[in-house]
Amino acid sequence: MKAIAQANSNIALIKYWGKRESSLNLPAVGSISVTLAGMKTVSQVHFQEDLREDLLILNGKEALPPETTRVSKFLDIVRETTGLSMYAAVKSHNNFPTGAGLASSASAFASLALASSQAAGLKLSSPQLSILARRGSGSAARSLFGGFVEMRAGKNEDGSDSYAFQVQDEKYWDIHLLIAITSEQKKDIGSTTGMNHTARTSPYYRQWVNTSHTDLKEMRRAITDKNFSKLGELAEFSCLKMHAVAMSSYPGLVYWNSATIECMQTIRDLRRQGSEAYFTIDAGPQVKAICLSAKIETVKSALENTRGVLRVISSGLGGNAALLERIDWNTL
Repeated sequence: MKAIAQANSNIALIKYWGKRESSLNLPAVGSISVTLAGMKTVSQVHFQEDLREDLLILNGKEALPPETTRVSKFLDIVRETTGLSMYAAVKSHNNFPTGAGLASSASAFASLALASSQAAGLKLSSPQLSILARRGSGSAARSLFGGFVEMRAGKNEDGSDSYAFQVQDEKYWDIHLLIAITSEQKKDIGSTTGMNHTARTSPYYRQWVNTSHTDLKEMRRAITDKNFSKLGELAEFSCLKMHAVAMSSYPGLVYWNSATIECMQTIRDLRRQGSEAYFTIDAGPQVKAICLSAKIETVKSALENTRGVLRVISSGLGGNAALLERIDWNTL
């Protein structure tokens, strides 16, 4: 009972920040993202009768709590659904920094959802698989699909209407992202902890939730019209709103470092000079520049020459999560 799956990371253009219910990992707001071709997780799940507990090998090393605990809780959902009692050996590898604001949990739990459900013999529809992935990580629900993806916040208490779906595939538009890595370190405060803290303590959190519907509607229109300027403006607006509400919590959450701010300024300078690019930042210090293919080299060079940037990852839009027949772990 073994399966291997691959899923790409995703970057939200309209941000998800906050949960309406924690036990089912239901988002407080909807979100729209792009899936990246250049950042992926490969996961193998092997249910075995001789194991006494779940094992996790993460990026070539045996993992410890809390990583193992989180994976075991997720596998418990699969076991409860199928009646399976076996523990699993899980092997997972990211080709990008883990827990550093690059949505590693999104690609990790999307690949884990696909691999574990396949290994356990579950036959799930796309919405059902997205719901399963959401239980592991809210953004993982989106990483099952390529191109432009929307996540529904939903209204049902059981979460049955809270899942992601593809808006347009990866060939629809030549959007490109350049990710400026400003730190390789794991962030001090994880996204779930940060979301819960913000919801409890920020005086502006309710307004963040209330204004999300307008942002989603406008981004849908920008994608339909292929209006790059509007897409970029909305992405920056949503990003800055998310970080503003996090900063307004008590005590305030600041995910940026000095290089983060330098990159934001670099991208705005590029726009003033006629090279259209926009930024977005998740819960971490890394800056993602959004541009069209004609401006890739210009934007990449500017970011590489920005003080504090360690390296720049270049990525076009990626496709759907997929099952793999085999994998050579030494090539990842």
